[in-house]
Amino acid sequence: MTKAHSFHIPVMGIGFTIDSPVKVAQFGIDSVVSLVDDELMEKFRKIYTEKFKMNYIEISNKINDYRAKRVTSYLNLLKEISEQKLEELKKSANGIKDYFSMLPITSDEIFSEKDMTLGNIDVNIMTKLDTENYRNKDLLPIEFNDAHAGLRGFANSDLNTSIIFSAGMNPRLYSYIENFEDFYPDEQGYIKKKIIIKVSDYRSALIQGKFLAKKGIWVSEFRIESGLNCGGHAFATNGFLMGPILAEFRDNKKEIINELHPIFIDALKNKERVAPTEPIQIKFTAQGGVGTSEEHNFILNHYEFDAVGWGTPFLLVSEATTVDKETIAKLIAAKEDDLYLSDVSPIGVPFNNLRGNTKDLEKEEKILKNRPGSSCPKNYLAQNKEFTKESICLASRKYQYLKIQQLEAEDLSESVFQERFNKITEKSCICVGLGTSALLSNNSKTKREGPGVSVCPGPNMAYFSKEMTLSEITNHIYNRDNLISRLDRPNMFLKELSLYMKDFKKKVEEISNEFSKKQEKQIKAYKENLISGIEYYKNLFEEQGEYFVDQKEQIFEGLLKSKNQLNLWLDTNESHSETLHINVH
Repeated sequence: MTKAHSFHIPVMGIGFTIDSPVKVAQFGIDSVVSLVDDELMEKFRKIYTEKFKMNYIEISNKINDYRAKRVTSYLNLLKEISEQKLEELKKSANGIKDYFSMLPITSDEIFSEKDMTLGNIDVNIMTKLDTENYRNKDLLPIEFNDAHAGLRGFANSDLNTSIIFSAGMNPRLYSYIENFEDFYPDEQGYIKKKIIIKVSDYRSALIQGKFLAKKGIWVSEFRIESGLNCGGHAFATNGFLMGPILAEFRDNKKEIINELHPIFIDALKNKERVAPTEPIQIKFTAQGGVGTSEEHNFILNHYEFDAVGWGTPFLLVSEATTVDKETIAKLIAAKEDDLYLSDVSPIGVPFNNLRGNTKDLEKEEKILKNRPGSSCPKNYLAQNKEFTKESICLASRKYQYLKIQQLEAEDLSESVFQERFNKITEKSCICVGLGTSALLSNNSKTKREGPGVSVCPGPNMAYFSKEMTLSEITNHIYNRDNLISRLDRPNMFLKELSLYMKDFKKKVEEISNEFSKKQEKQIKAYKENLISGIEYYKNLFEEQGEYFVDQKEQIFEGLLKSKNQLNLWLDTNESHSETLHINVH
């Protein structure tokens, strides 16, 4: 059994999956650790060495290359503890039974402890978070940037797993991969440390795959995520919907390998490196809004994908993720209107947010006290040099003070001033807030961070309304149980369509009468992509005789409603409709 489960737990926030491997890897479940916060990793290394009575020597931030060394040490610890827990499970009275009871086994085949494999301890780097670092006010070389140091920490670890790059291509970071031996294949095509690219469309996958192939680096997996029906930061496409995107990947699996392989081999030969004798396969996985076993199986079977990511529901599974009790209670109570796409992220990308989270409440209290902004204790999202030589964060007190001063110097009406003031102060210190929950869950001090918790569930959270055990959620995924009590949960593809419809309406309404040619072109393409996607789903579900039979009426009503809404919105914006030659009938 090379692969135990057909699902994985994606990275969630900074701290929610920080120690997931030691909770689930012994059951063969893959999970992903964020490499954003080396300080949080160091604190968790101390927590777990004490828990497992292991030796702990602090890696101080005063030593050279401390960030990479902290990452390496923490990942090695996760591996050691996970392997230890798997061996203990094998030897325990009910260990084998507990392990195999979670698997999607449908036959009467008998398994033994030899078939028990460890789930992958994968890591994630958000490529945009490559903040420069200084020592004694001197700018350090690029390899000490945050993402570069995180990559080096993983490369130097004992793991034989994957690093997942998300948030688009970072050419300098991708080029840095060439420096590490573990990312290159042997003659049989085995790669010790693999590359996974998270993308939201086929074109992006091909561009990034070619860029790396030209350097002799193979992409072992493309992880396709919904642009809007996801948690965390949302990277919306221009109206391209998930179903058509998955179909494009399915239909071009061989072509993408055939296109990348010759480039890859030529690069290896130019570097005088060993080249594999046969093309290396590429895995294709998907995530974003999946909530039922039927949706799970549809992606595996209809789109012929290798695995499916289940993120948001696992925030309610304490046996798999690390979320404080107060936040869990807020997540359980959350309804559709409590889950919204916000502008709180300092990196300028829409961010899925939970209304009333304690980090935002903390932010609002500071605004009322006329002290907007964060003290910015960690600087992981510091990327702005508008007022300073060194990068600072848009959520920092320093930036917001300087920006508001600039605003006050302008001759603005009260309403315009307030609107722009709100945009400045809306930014939240999420790089701290997304890790605080993990500390609170372990009764660790948060004096430096403060008690405020940011949380970033996807819209799917509205349909899960209780805490779940690891056994219960796996039973739900594999259709042995149903944990969704609500009967009005929309199909994942219809939910994503509704989110894109909302996004399209917002964009149309924001365009002024004097819109640019670029805006015109973008809106026209967005409209055409939505129409094409609706037509794709209409044909797809008409042909389905095995999946979503009970939902067909609801699905067709939703598609018709979306088509009619497009007409209504565009009629309301008649001047734009005429110029864009829109016809959605």
